[in-house]
Amino acid sequence: MDNSLSSTSIHAGHTPATGLILPWKTFARVLTRAASLAVCLVAWHYLATAHVDLGVVTFQNVPSPAQVLTAAWELLQSGKLVSHLAASLLRVLGGFAAAAVVGVALGLLLGRSRFAEDVLLPPLEVLRPIPAVAWIPLAILMFASSEVSMVFITFTGALFPILLNTIHGVEAVDPRLVASARSLGSKRISLFTEVILPAAAPSIFTGLAIGMGTAWFCLVTAEMIAGQYGIGYYTWASYTVQNYPDIVVGMLLIGLLGMSSSVLIRKLGKWLMPWDISERKSS
Repeated sequence: MDNSLSSTSIHAGHTPATGLILPWKTFARVLTRAASLAVCLVAWHYLATAHVDLGVVTFQNVPSPAQVLTAAWELLQSGKLVSHLAASLLRVLGGFAAAAVVGVALGLLLGRSRFAEDVLLPPLEVLRPIPAVAWIPLAILMFASSEVSMVFITFTGALFPILLNTIHGVEAVDPRLVASARSLGSKRISLFTEVILPAAAPSIFTGLAIGMGTAWFCLVTAEMIAGQYGIGYYTWASYTVQNYPDIVVGMLLIGLLGMSSSVLIRKLGKWLMPWDISERKSS
């Protein structure tokens, strides 16, 4: 009787406290991040409206947040936003999907095969530092369709973060896990699917999140090639006519879309990898 009462009192005393601490810490983190954005917004407003000139850096021609908000509202009312978003999303997702398939497959191969690493890694390392803008002339020559050229540019941007993180994840697999699986009679396919792939999955999803952000980064470069729609094209066209508020609208849209898609990939990774302890940050 006494034991049951004491155990009930312990649960009654500690559960509510724990339940209150966790939401408060989550709220505090959200509040801190919101305050950080608010400080940046206030600083931007002051520098733009006061036309601050620091010599090396000047804000005399930088549009204020109010001007950017007005430009965003005008873009929304024009009906072109949906067309721009649809075109950019198709190009980014097409390039990213191809980069994910090629990068993960090559990363698994290079991470497990020394011969494949010796044959394939040197040319890939030569291509890796080439920026997306340098691929534009070659993309125009290689592909008859401008749409395919733009997808190719986003592909090159997303490929190498995915590839290198996959290689790192495979090479970091504990050899004792592989040895234990082999001693239990695991074949090559089951070794890949049940040991190596789950162990390397955290690094793979990190590469996918980085690759998605890089794909959006390369979008402006890709849409400089051709086209009449796309957020990158909209940003570049605004620059050519010196429409500064629209430039910032395009930049912010690319940033928000890139951040949102990377967050979605991280959330998907957490959902697919319940075994990954590194994702469980202490509260």
